[in-house]
Formats: sequence, C-alpha cells, structure tokens
Amino acid sequence: MRLTVAPISFTPTDIKLHQRSRILEVCFDNGESFNLPCEYLRVYSPSAEALGHAPGQEILQTGKESVNISTIKAIGNYGIEPTFTDGHNSGIYSWGLLYKLGSEYSSLWANYLEKLDQAGHSRVQPPQT
Repeated sequence: MRLTVAPISFTPTDIKLHQRSRILEVCFDNGESFNLPCEYLRVYSPSAEALGHAPGQEILQTGKESVNISTIKAIGNYGIEPTFTDGHNSGIYSWGLLYKLGSEYSSLWANYLEKLDQAGHSRVQPPQT
C-alpha cells in the first residue's frame, strides 16, 4: 500500500531483529522506539512488486501472517533492505518510512485489515513458535 513519507531529521540508534517473535525493534535518536511486526513490514513493502509503478497499481499483500525477516542489509546511511522468509527482498525501508510505520502503526494496521476484509480475505493466526 502506497504511503507518503515526510522527511525526518532523526535516525535510528539501534535496529534489532527478534526472530522468535517476528518483531523488528527500531530505536530513534529522538527517543522514540517501535516494535514492528514482520508481517506488517511485509504488507507495507515499498517495492514496485507490491506498489506497482504508479498509483492505483498496488497489489494487496495477503498470506503474510507467518513471514519473518531472515537478513537485513544496510542501504547507505538512509535505510535498510530486509530479506523476508517468503523470498521478498526488493523493498528499501528508509528511516522516514520506518518512523512512519512505527508512529502510525494503529491506523495503518487498521487500514490494512479493512482492505483485507473488503477484498474478501482474512488473516490466519500463525502457529506459536
């Protein structure tokens, strides 16, 4: 799903992947920190594969409940490129995008769930590990 990301003046001080809980923890130098589920990051991938090449071409990401991140590659000094366990590895998550995903988690997640419902999909709870 396409998001508009405003520039930010702060950067992450720490990024930790908690594979067992499938959470990416991101701490920023303004004191904010966020626990971002891998499923959430995957469904909001900024890649052309998920967004298409123009507004209106977005592809609703479904069936990502059990996805995890296997590796994370630093991209310059502006973002990361995670490789997800479903093979997806083409989205670059800028610091601004990670901050937006963290600070607007409640509304963005609710929006995703609403779009799933409208499309006739539902989430299946992943098995506990």
